[in-house]
Amino acid sequence: MSTIMPEGELLRRAVAWICEQSGENAAPTPRIIDEAAVRFNLGPLDQEALTRFFRQRPPQGDGPA
Repeated sequence: MSTIMPEGELLRRAVAWICEQSGENAAPTPRIIDEAAVRFNLGPLDQEALTRFFRQRPPQGDGPA
């Protein structure tokens, strides 16, 4: 029996997984985003949202002081 997840929970889990896979400061590759879409059973709109999210995300790490 499957459990019902709140709206967007799979997308949040996919973002966390992608961050783990790509490293703390590295941008994820399209291959990692594709794998997350399959792993978390995301639809095309969710996959596009992941791509946009990581494309627009500011770089992590040391910024100006």
